[in-house]
Amino acid sequence: MFETLLAAVSAAPAGFGGPADIWASIVKDFSNITEPAAFAAFLQVLMIDLVLAGDNAIVVGALAAGLPAEQRKKVILIGVLAALVLRIFFALIVTQLLQIVGLILIGGVLLLWVAWKMWRELRHTGESGGSPEVTGDEHSGLRPAKSFAGAAWAVAVADVSMSLDNVLAVAGAARDHPGIMIVGLIFAVALMGLAANVIARYIERYRWIAYVGLAVILYVALKMIYDGWIDPQVGLGRLFG
Repeated sequence: MFETLLAAVSAAPAGFGGPADIWASIVKDFSNITEPAAFAAFLQVLMIDLVLAGDNAIVVGALAAGLPAEQRKKVILIGVLAALVLRIFFALIVTQLLQIVGLILIGGVLLLWVAWKMWRELRHTGESGGSPEVTGDEHSGLRPAKSFAGAAWAVAVADVSMSLDNVLAVAGAARDHPGIMIVGLIFAVALMGLAANVIARYIERYRWIAYVGLAVILYVALKMIYDGWIDPQVGLGRLFG
């Protein structure tokens, strides 16, 4: 088993290169954006990123909800910046990531931990009934059931899992167009940040939306675990099959 993992990592091809190489790729790809192949790759990457960024926005917004307004904005900003950095980092080494057996499954397990932590916080919030003198949620009167550090940590862990899932999903579409891939990811992360702010504010008003966010986190986590087991290339199940 360990020999297989080592061989997979050792056999991984080179990545997209350093920052200078990526910038050169961006210039090259967008100077040829009118070509059918480049334009099609851009549209594919953008659509995939928008769909997955929607999931990420729900996760970040749900995890930041319940904090005071200023702290909520900071947590969302941390989530957006972490998502941007992680997506670019994973994009640079995506060819290596595609060779690591069990990596998707591990990401799913991390996200499952985030779901469990969020469930505990939602239950705690529901049990701490509101009153006019309680500060925190200006709409429901509930005190935030989480600390700034705890929410920021949960968002960071979720970003690791979902950024990995995002980059692996677009790897096929952008394998020959790393510049388009990077720009598409940056655009999607910017939209994610805007959506997360809106989602967090609505969760403050309508607590049931937090459970929808929890369901999304749980679904993504279980899907990553399932795919991370059965995938014929990097699924952990291949080691036992």
